[in-house]
Amino acid sequence: MTDIRALGIDVGSTTVKIVGVDAAGNLAWHLLEPAEPRVEDQVTRLLDIADREKSSDAKIPLVATGYGRGLVLQATRRVTEITCHARGVYRELRHGGTLVDIGGQDSKVIAIDPQGDVLDFAMNDKCAAGTGRFIENTARRMHVPLEQMGPVALATTAEVLISSTCTVFAESEVISLVAHGAAVEAILRGLHRSLIKRIVAMIRTVGLVSPLMLSGGVAQNPAIRKMLEEETGAPVILPQHPQLMGAYGAALMGL
Repeated sequence: MTDIRALGIDVGSTTVKIVGVDAAGNLAWHLLEPAEPRVEDQVTRLLDIADREKSSDAKIPLVATGYGRGLVLQATRRVTEITCHARGVYRELRHGGTLVDIGGQDSKVIAIDPQGDVLDFAMNDKCAAGTGRFIENTARRMHVPLEQMGPVALATTAEVLISSTCTVFAESEVISLVAHGAAVEAILRGLHRSLIKRIVAMIRTVGLVSPLMLSGGVAQNPAIRKMLEEETGAPVILPQHPQLMGAYGAALMGL
């Protein structure tokens, strides 16, 4: 049994994360699953698991965030991902800076002040370019496991330019490059570079305040971190559980 005093759930386009915090706001329990087609049923099941996990029978607050937060009917409150990611990352890292959150469906750049408040943000939610979906589509096309995309891209210094600014057209460009004998490693390095340049353009819109911080599932890709450092000249810092930061921030708000 776990001392859980508040729950946060982040319903994303590709994964659902649920986090429990104790009275001091420490991350006490968490669970992460791929998003299912019937989100309402999945949320109910995850909340049943959390209910069995907590040490008290008392009703505790549940704050929902993420792409599908409106589907969490049990939530006592619903909060945007921008606020929740900023709150979670600030609580763990204890400083402000520029936060980059690359999710499966969208990407965000959030300026956080020294007190942990959101100063400004830029968001890409209209196109898959610059999101995790951009990498996932190519992983399937190239028959490279998703978790190996970053290491393979970093295994070479050769880099093929991916000029298309649309995920669909970029996929066609990749197919053409393969047909012309371009190396897989060089293609993947160029693909990561293309994604990073889109993120850097968003960072410039908000303004870069060092250090750069990363959250979201794509933060676990080592090529993303390395290329962000190369393109911006700023150090990049990751929280211990980058994928959980939205749910963690939501749980903190529940306290």
